[in-house]
Amino acid sequence: MASPEEDVIEPVAHSSTAQNLGRRRFTHDNHNLSPEEIDGLMVSSEGRPFLVVHHLLDVKEAGVPFLMPGVPVTCRVDNTEKYTTRSKVRVGTLYTVRLTHGQFNWTVKRKYKQFQELHRDLYKHKMMLHFLPLGRFAKERQQLRAMSEEMPNLHGTERTRRTSSKMKYLEEYLNGLLENAFCRNDHSMLEFLSVSALSFITDLGPKGLEGPIFKRSGGHRIQGLNCIGHHQFCFRWSRRWLVVKDSFLLYLNRDNGVISFVLLFDPEFKVKVGRAYTDTKYGVCIENFTRNLIIKCSNYRQAQWWSHEINRLAEACDFLKVQRFQGFAPPHEDTLTKWYVNGSGYFEDLANALEQAKEEIFITDWWLSPEVYLKRPATDTYWRLDIILKRKAEQGVKVCILLYKEVELALGINSDHSKRTLMNMHPNIKVMRHPDHVSSVVFLWAHHEKMVAIDQTVAFVGGIDLAFGRWDDSQYRLTDLGFAETANHGTEVEPKEATETQTDLSVNEDDGTSDDQKPSEPVEKAEQDPEDLTCNSKLWLGKDYSNFIRKDWIQLDKPFEDNIDRTQVPRMPWRDLSAAIHGRAARDLARHFIQRWNFTKIFKNKYKDDFYPYLLPKSHCTAELLSFTVPGSRKAKVQVLRSADRWSAGTCENSILNAYIHTIENSEHYIYIENQFFISCADGKSVHNGIGDAIVKRILRAHSEQKKYRVFVVVPLLPGFEGDINEGGGNAIQAILHFTYRTMCRGEHSILSRLSDVKDQWTEYITLCGLRTHSQLSQSLVTELIYVHSKTLIADDRCYIIGSANINDRSMLGSRDSELAVFVEDEERVASTMGGEEYQAGPLTLALRKECFSVLVGADSDPSINIQDPISDEFFFLVWNAAAKLNASIYDKVFNCLPCNAVHNMRELKDQTSKERLCDTDPEQATEELKAVRGLLVHFPLRFLCEENLLPPLGSKEGMAPVGLWT
Repeated sequence: MASPEEDVIEPVAHSSTAQNLGRRRFTHDNHNLSPEEIDGLMVSSEGRPFLVVHHLLDVKEAGVPFLMPGVPVTCRVDNTEKYTTRSKVRVGTLYTVRLTHGQFNWTVKRKYKQFQELHRDLYKHKMMLHFLPLGRFAKERQQLRAMSEEMPNLHGTERTRRTSSKMKYLEEYLNGLLENAFCRNDHSMLEFLSVSALSFITDLGPKGLEGPIFKRSGGHRIQGLNCIGHHQFCFRWSRRWLVVKDSFLLYLNRDNGVISFVLLFDPEFKVKVGRAYTDTKYGVCIENFTRNLIIKCSNYRQAQWWSHEINRLAEACDFLKVQRFQGFAPPHEDTLTKWYVNGSGYFEDLANALEQAKEEIFITDWWLSPEVYLKRPATDTYWRLDIILKRKAEQGVKVCILLYKEVELALGINSDHSKRTLMNMHPNIKVMRHPDHVSSVVFLWAHHEKMVAIDQTVAFVGGIDLAFGRWDDSQYRLTDLGFAETANHGTEVEPKEATETQTDLSVNEDDGTSDDQKPSEPVEKAEQDPEDLTCNSKLWLGKDYSNFIRKDWIQLDKPFEDNIDRTQVPRMPWRDLSAAIHGRAARDLARHFIQRWNFTKIFKNKYKDDFYPYLLPKSHCTAELLSFTVPGSRKAKVQVLRSADRWSAGTCENSILNAYIHTIENSEHYIYIENQFFISCADGKSVHNGIGDAIVKRILRAHSEQKKYRVFVVVPLLPGFEGDINEGGGNAIQAILHFTYRTMCRGEHSILSRLSDVKDQWTEYITLCGLRTHSQLSQSLVTELIYVHSKTLIADDRCYIIGSANINDRSMLGSRDSELAVFVEDEERVASTMGGEEYQAGPLTLALRKECFSVLVGADSDPSINIQDPISDEFFFLVWNAAAKLNASIYDKVFNCLPCNAVHNMRELKDQTSKERLCDTDPEQATEELKAVRGLLVHFPLRFLCEENLLPPLGSKEGMAPVGLWT
């Protein structure tokens, strides 16, 4: 049941700021099917639509028959087997009945006695209708006139002598009943046929196995879910209807149509029979990673039948096997996929895909901002996330959202505001937060996944949360004052006439001003009216304009108030990658969401009421029937990877780490890493993931073989914590820098220290970079680092990994943060160049690598820069490294940037910050210097604060935190 504080209905919250969201507005689901949908179910003949799953009670109350109207049901009795009756004196006969209903085929086994019981029940219902001469039963009485009153008898009747076959006689008898509209829809017939409302839903796959069972309570393998740990003695038996499909089973309460539990098939799935496993005579134990479900059968034969048929249905399921990289999902060939660099294209395609949703929308994020706009600049609220989800919910789409429940004292993402804002919009929007830190004893780890699945057919996954600050494009603007801005990355401002009606800033960069417009005055107030955007030309409204190292987000319940002064503080650009996936791989992502959703529903008491439904995974057999596709997608082999643990999803997996190491070890020419973190090189104490070790081994192998091999690493110049780098950045920033430098170049475990055989030649193999850009704000030159939030690995122009997993132990080990990723391998080949020779590259990977490189080295604005061959000396030294070195020196000269190689200790840091900056003393000269900047690359400053111990002081709160918090 819902908790008391939620069992209240409040008025609609009219303001998007959602001021009074302390209680849940809706306590009951919206079960209403439209008359058109009900009429469609009454005449459907190609299988039931998936919406039935979410409307079982609605379908029952509307009188929609389980069997599809107008579609015949035919049976064939084609086999018999003997069994010993309870008396152990006589031997009975069990008949195998094979049934067909449209595209669905299934088998039941019945005793002759059950045929007789069916006849008695139907005859009893016939008599009841005869003695209830109500007009509404006239149709049924007409149908029943044709029903034979003859009890099926296999002993000596004229009919059995004529057919001389007991099986044929029962087959004809049953087919005769199934031709009668009343008989075939009678409750007793439906139970005889093992049919329910879930039997003929096309997207759930084959009909499967069904029937009434008694199930025992308890059996959960997750601590805290059983009766005070004594479920072996404290349990109860309940009658339920068991449904077994091709990748899961469930049981439901047939009276009210509520699904009571869903058990997904996984590598731990087993079916055991007998008292030794169940402590019950004629018991069957069904196990997976999270539960031992015990059901009770009426006899030994029935127990064996359930066991055999469940195993038969499950044997072809991919999820029973441990897949490549020790993952849960297999690789799928010919899968449509598309990559995205930056949030602009990703958000737009996602918005369009959400509009196509017909049944379900699944969203899981580390942080979700309901007020974020998916298409920009926004001139109305149509493409705002919360408005989109409300619109789809009103159309009957079930919107299920899983959010990370943060430790509020440590993190200010205010997931409670996100939950209340969305759930107060419509009862079809359900939001769960997880974990409960005290009950689950999880304080350090987070749900870090970012994924959206639509109708379990198309999914989006990667590093981009649907949150403030994430939208960006390849121009990485530092300013957004809301009037005309110029399109060059440099500092020359071309004045334009300011206009309030400008809405397309897709190619604008710097702030320009008209003669009568003061540059420090924004066109609009700091607080944007969220409803009136007619004249808006800003790309980032309210708290979406951010620089979180200068100032972290606060007061997220006031989303349209600026968090920083955009006339004085440049925003921090956000670089990220994501992917769109279709078909079977999208179903795998949706299955992971369903596993987490159902796990959370079981684990948290407040979600155990019927308002939060159990979710069902669609079958792979219909996965390629795509109702829509994302434009620009191409086919490749795709495998879904994840980091998961018992606390996060009820299972254990670290396939992302395994895929990273495998890809690095098997790469032939280069790897390109773009990641928010770079913390690796295992020492068995503070760091455990072996990605850095794999890089070292691969470089040493290339060196010993005297072969060309390149490693490109791009990470943010500073960690994403609030802090003033002019004063050292604070303990959190320094802690991450410590472990980053420990991976790169400091200490015996670092990559550069372990390349002893290479010595000074390491620069021929690996390059370590960050990103920076510049602009003009209020007539002053400004610079800012570009925050690299990507989680990407590209190898050999043939494969790539895009996901949410950082290169650190938190993301990679599986036992800490939960993560998702996709491993994409090109199956097609196109002509390219590698190491000066002809090379067959993958079209998707090649295009992704070129997109990344062209922006970073400036080839997007200078076509003379050749990025075709990523490992040639010309590109590696004269383009990539030369641009990084040149840009770093220019930024140091103009802005005295931090971090930088010239600052080795805190004293030098103080001296550096006190120096005059060229951008202040001679803006014209600074502008000339900045014209030479090529792209965005700068070398990572490997000697920054190299004489300081960057670990937090033991007496500080950061110093008292476990080391695993930072690694």
